[in-house]
Amino acid sequence: MRFGANAFILISQLGLACALGVAPSHAQTISGSPTIVLKNGESSELGNVYWVSHCKSLLRGTPEVEVVEGPPGVSVTIKEAMVLPRLQSCARRVPGGTMVISANEVEDPSYTKLTVRVTFRTKDGERKYGQVFNLSLLP
Repeated sequence: MRFGANAFILISQLGLACALGVAPSHAQTISGSPTIVLKNGESSELGNVYWVSHCKSLLRGTPEVEVVEGPPGVSVTIKEAMVLPRLQSCARRVPGGTMVISANEVEDPSYTKLTVRVTFRTKDGERKYGQVFNLSLLP
């Protein structure tokens, strides 16, 4: 009887170890973050940036963006534009910008995370917002 119980525990542990051992893992992948794929010399729009309250802009200037962590050769900028705040269901465009990512001088394929921070200068003071993207670069 004792041999049967020990065999059952051993088989259960081996099954668990095999199941966990073959589980897929993705190095540096941030779950829930969007994945961006860029080739050398390409650019892509990441989305609109704005700061509103009751569909009126609180910005005192164009938002600024900086790369906090990311691979070399990748730059992120904000193009000044009038944008439509769809998330707040606004009917009119407000001052803001479009965030653009560019990849230059990509020599080897890579997959990494890109962390950016956007600084908004508003009537209520300076506000900062960060976001993480999964970034795949191809030569």
